[in-house]
Amino acid sequence: MDGDIFGGLGNSTQVDSRLLQVFQKSLLQAQDILNQNRLLINEINQNHESKMPDNLSRNVGLIRELNSNIRRVVDLYADLSNSFTKSREASSEGDSSGTLKSDGKVNQKRIRSS
Repeated sequence: MDGDIFGGLGNSTQVDSRLLQVFQKSLLQAQDILNQNRLLINEINQNHESKMPDNLSRNVGLIRELNSNIRRVVDLYADLSNSFTKSREASSEGDSSGTLKSDGKVNQKRIRSS
């Protein structure tokens, strides 16, 4: 299916490998943002210690950027948690009716009895 990371959950090794790739990508994104936050915090501290009006004014924008980055990291971790939970629920069903899409959401198909 288009947009699916997994065609089905029958192959546990493939599922685990793909799941780890998705998690690794998200964790690397979060780490990049956290590294950027460290630099922002250092600059904010330097500006604060300088007590120069221009630097203190600049801190307003830097703090806003820091807050935005923190929200992004929280969202990444929440998405990771939801993706992991949904993928584990889908794989525990024991059939190939659940697929994990590239956005981390599980796509469930209803199985009809004949």
